[in-house]
Order: sequence, then structure tokens, then C-alpha cells
Amino acid sequence: MKITAAHDDVSRAFRALANPNRLAIFERIHEDGLCCRTDRKGNTVCAIAEDFQLALSTVSHHLKELRAAGLITCERRGQQVTCTINQATLGRVLGLLRRSARAGRSPRRHKRR
Repeated sequence: MKITAAHDDVSRAFRALANPNRLAIFERIHEDGLCCRTDRKGNTVCAIAEDFQLALSTVSHHLKELRAAGLITCERRGQQVTCTINQATLGRVLGLLRRSARAGRSPRRHKRR
């Protein structure tokens, strides 16, 4: 098998998600994007920092790593920065996991002697 750019993308995503704080922040951004609850303040840097009780600089660092890995995109809206999941990268990661799961479930066939 040849290493491709897709392998590099997925590898960067896994490295970014290996940090528990980044994984939790990614999960929060993903969940907030899936629902329209009015009790949420959205996926702004300030709202994320408040939810995790982390300094803005710490959250900014984690978001920078997630963005560098291609997992999220950030858009400035006035003074606020809003984050969303990059569905293309998430699709590549999930595709790899699905293929791996299918390969793990297939029964092994042994040749009879």
C-alpha cells in the first residue's frame, strides 16, 4: 500500500484529537452544530472557553491545532470567532475507521490442508 495525502490528513487529525482537551472541544463544536438549542451560546471561542473553564489563550491554542489538522474552520463575525466542523476531513477520518471496522469483522478463512 502506498502512503497518500489522505493518510497524511487523517494522521494529522488523529494527532490533534489525541489531546483530551482538543477531543472534548471538537466534540462540543460537533454537537453544537448538530442541534439548535437556544440555551447554547454557539461555537464562539468565548463560549467554548466558558464551557470548559479554560483561559481564552488555551482555547485559542487548541483551536489553532484543530484548524491546522483540518478538523475545523473558524470564521470571524465582528468581534467573535465562530468554529465549525470541516466535514471533508471528518468524512476521511470516519471512512478510514469504517473500513478498519469492516476489515476487523470479516471472518478469517483458513486453507484446509
